[in-house]
Amino acid sequence: MLIPAAPQVAGLVDELARWQHDGLPLQLHPGDVGWYAMRGLNSTARSLRVWADREAIYALGLLDGPDLIRMAVHPDFLDIQPLAEQIYADLASPANRIFPSASASIEARGATALGKALQGNGWKPGEAWTPLRRSLDEPVRLPELSFRRVDPAQAGQWMETHLNAFRGQDFSAADLERAVQRWHTMANTPIYEQGQCLTAYDSEMNPLAIAAVWSAGSGRPGLLEPIAVHRASRGKGYGTAISLAAAAELRSMGASSALVCTPSENTTAISTYLAAGFTADSEAHDWHRENTEES
Repeated sequence: MLIPAAPQVAGLVDELARWQHDGLPLQLHPGDVGWYAMRGLNSTARSLRVWADREAIYALGLLDGPDLIRMAVHPDFLDIQPLAEQIYADLASPANRIFPSASASIEARGATALGKALQGNGWKPGEAWTPLRRSLDEPVRLPELSFRRVDPAQAGQWMETHLNAFRGQDFSAADLERAVQRWHTMANTPIYEQGQCLTAYDSEMNPLAIAAVWSAGSGRPGLLEPIAVHRASRGKGYGTAISLAAAAELRSMGASSALVCTPSENTTAISTYLAAGFTADSEAHDWHRENTEES
């Protein structure tokens, strides 16, 4: 298991993009790393874990907080038990300090061999997630709203809508300033070359909802991360509208389909995506363990 340097991040994200295929479970996506890159490439590199040899890269993990690692395994090696056992040994090793907190979760959708290794070592199904996808074979019909791509001058408005959606009015001018700086940090990384932020406006150009989309390259699934609706505009169909705009943007970028994943308990979000033409895949669970010491 390796920890990359900042100059290696872009190449690793390119490799991760090559692992994205329609019909496979939604694993870690380049967009997940792109959104995390609000912290900068150095922090992103320190949070990545790579399983590789001179022949190939076999798996990537993103430490998304003190108690969660989000995994992707090369599609050709999802069922390879020796690889899974090595990944588990590296994750469980106290020397590697993957999980400093008492409890831990591992997101490993579709990694069947790793799931068996985790289950065999006492990990249990944790939080339930519902992946959804929409084919982009046909053009996406948009509602009659104004949708605009966000340039750096509009980052403040985009982030203010994002903060409002997730925190209400519980943020200060300093909080917003820091959030805008994080947006610029993200936008200045090479990962954002495959990303785009969008805002939906009403007739008076008040922001209603925002989205970020991430391409994995032409002919591959793209990701919606995040989607948010201003609290004053909820319950009016704008979540569906911005999801449609996000899907249309991904199609313009050459994506074969649009992907999103939401906690299964968030039935409102699931209904929103279904209304935007997404189809729910089978529910998936994180792997969870209250005590990460090996039994």
